[in-house]
Formats: sequence, structure tokens, C-alpha cells
Amino acid sequence: MGKAKKSKLAPVKNVSLEKQLMDGKVAKKKNRQKIHLRAEESSVVDSKTSRKILAAARMQQLDEELNEENFPNLITKKSTHINLGDFKEENENADVCENDFMDAMEMDDEDLKEFERFQNPDGAKRTVKLADIIMEKIQEKQADIQTKLTDDGSLKIEEIDPRVKEMYEGVRDVMKRYRSGKVPKAFKIIPRLRNWEQILFITEPHNWSAAAMFHGTRVFSSVLSQAMAQRFYNLVLLPRVRDDLCEYKKLNVHLYNALKRALFKPAAFMKGIILPLLEAGDCTLREAIIIGSVIARNSIPVLHSSACLLKIYEMGYTGANSIFIRYFLDKRYALPYRVIDAAVFHFLRFENDKRDMPILWHQSLLIFVQRYKSDISSEQKEALLGLLRKQKHSKITPEIRRELQAVKCRDVEIMECDSTTGLTIPKEMFTDEDVGYFP
Repeated sequence: MGKAKKSKLAPVKNVSLEKQLMDGKVAKKKNRQKIHLRAEESSVVDSKTSRKILAAARMQQLDEELNEENFPNLITKKSTHINLGDFKEENENADVCENDFMDAMEMDDEDLKEFERFQNPDGAKRTVKLADIIMEKIQEKQADIQTKLTDDGSLKIEEIDPRVKEMYEGVRDVMKRYRSGKVPKAFKIIPRLRNWEQILFITEPHNWSAAAMFHGTRVFSSVLSQAMAQRFYNLVLLPRVRDDLCEYKKLNVHLYNALKRALFKPAAFMKGIILPLLEAGDCTLREAIIIGSVIARNSIPVLHSSACLLKIYEMGYTGANSIFIRYFLDKRYALPYRVIDAAVFHFLRFENDKRDMPILWHQSLLIFVQRYKSDISSEQKEALLGLLRKQKHSKITPEIRRELQAVKCRDVEIMECDSTTGLTIPKEMFTDEDVGYFP
């Protein structure tokens, strides 16, 4: 038979707290006390720990006695009694030496040699100071800059390692027949070298294929600085483009893309391609139209275009100059007043010219008046109207005169604006001086 189960009594609900306390249904306090003592709080040490402590003390005492017998002390200790009266106000500013914090040591010659060898294991060799390292790095950097900016045309190929020369001669053979795909890794590291011009001369860039020239322009325009990219454009890219135009009367598509890629460095493009091409004086109209189309079809920052326009206005007249002026003006920049004033002076220089100006000159003047007629002053407007009386074209001059007569100049507009707002600005602000921002 199984055990009889205890009958479960249903708990009585809604019993008051007072009744529960009277019945004794409360938690009883336990007699067990928990005592937590840390090792350091305990005041009594057991016998086992006491024996270990005494044994360790005896061993230390024996070691000290043996050391005193076998190794006499080399240090004569001074008394450590300090008399506070010895410190006076006059010694507060006395020099402090490292010997003031050390006891006097009496050592023989052998111990001194061992001590010095421990302090300086390399003997008498002194370590290099940080200042010497910094000066050495500065000198290397200065030599690097002078090497990059040198204009010396003599390259000494004999100074290059024969293995390096042989490797880049192999790169030269690859770039001659390159059409597409990957280029050698040795070619990609050329712009990172200090003597990159000398290494580039070994590869004979004038014999590269058109596709290789495009790929080389991508690499050099991405890695080189503005000054170094300008040298690459002027010495390598521009002669190759002009030779191709002279031979085939049209530009290879890869070389045209190389010119577009060269705009990645706009300042180098202006100083290395446009300005040298126009300053040479032998730029043909075909070269000006094809290279200028790169400017017309791509975005160029306004400050770089303004600086290039200023340089072109200062040059003598050629048909190529007028073509480039048209391309820059057709981009409809918000040009500074200094550039607009320079354009007016450029056209006024030909007022007393006895020769009849070609149609390219009249077209560039028409484009300037159409785009920036509201940015000229009243004096400049009258001067241009006087210019049209001497330099005429049967079809273009009437259109230029009509544009000038219908325009409201910049000083007139600002004077009217001042009259409405109550501000007065002197008229001298709108003379030929520069009143616009230009870097």
C-alpha cells in the first residue's frame, strides 16, 4: 500500500494581518550567524602559517650574515640625520646636481670599467641625435626638389644601374606596340621616382603608340604634382599632339582623350599646353580649333580660365589667339572685372592699326560684346564705339554696334541701385582699375 497523502487544506483568504501575527504565521529569526573575516582582518594566525613565517625569517637572517662575511660593503653610508636648521634661505637658489641625490661610492678601477661598459655597451660610439636626423632629412628633401626642378637637359644614362636600364628598355619595346590591356608595373612607378625624367627618356616617349600615350597621361596626371605634370605636358604630350596633327591633318582619338585627361590638372594644362602653344607663334588654325575644342567640351574652373585669358590678352594678335578667346568667352563664365577690362584693352590696341583685321578678330569682339556687354563701364562702351568707326566689317560691325547701343553699363546700373537704396558709391570705383577678386 502506498503512503497516505496529506490532505491539502485550502488556505483561508482575506485574513487580516493582525490575526496572522497572533497565530504566529511570521518568519522566524534564524540562530545561525554568518561571519565573514578577511585574512587581513583576522587577528589570530594559525600554527601552520606561523611556522612558515618563522622559517622565512631565519633564512633571510642567514643570507644577510653570509653576504657580510663574503662580500664586504663597498658603500660607506653617511648619517641620515637631517637637521632642519641647516636649510637656509640663501641656499634656495643654489644649483642642483645629480650627485646631490646619490651617496658617495668608493669603487676600484675594474668596477668603474664594468660600470661604464654597462652604461654604454657600444663603447665610445655615440648615438645619433634627433636634430641631426631632421637636418639630414631636410637636406635630402632640398636635393630632391632641386633635382625635380632642374632645367638641365643633359641626362647621364651611364649613372643608372645597368639592370634598371635594361628593364626600362624592355618597357620601351612594350609601349611602342601597346594597344590595350595592362601596362608593365615598372612603367606605373616612373612618376614616383626622383629621376623620373631620366627614366622616361629611356622609354622614348616620342615612339609610343597613341594608346600608350593616353595611358601614360592617365598615370602621370594622377601621380605628379602640378609643376611636374606641366613639364610632362610640355615636353611629351604637346609635341606628340602637334606631330600627329602635322602628319595626318587630324588627331588620333587616343591623343584627343589624352588631352581631355590632362585637364585633371587644369593649371598644368594651361601652363604646359595652351600658353606654350600660343607663345610659340606658329600655332596653326587647325591646331587651335582641335585643341580648343577640348576646352569648349569640358568643365574648367573659372580662375584657371581667367588667368589663361589674361595671358592671351597680353600677347600679340594671331588667328589662334582669337579662336581660344572665343572658346573661353563662349563658356559664359562670371569673369572678374579685371579680366573684362583686359579684354577691352586688348581690342582697343588695334584701333590705330592700319591693316584690316581678319574676320576671326571681329568674331571674337562680337562674342565678347554679346556675353559681357553689361559688365563694361560707360567709358569702355564709348571707346569700343570709337573702335568700330576705324575697324569695320560689313556684316559683323553693325551687330556689335547694335549690342553696345542697347546695353546698360555696370556703373549706370549700380548708380540707379544706389539712388533707390540711398547709398552713394563714387564713380571712380568703375575706372580701369581692378575692382573684382582675382587671385
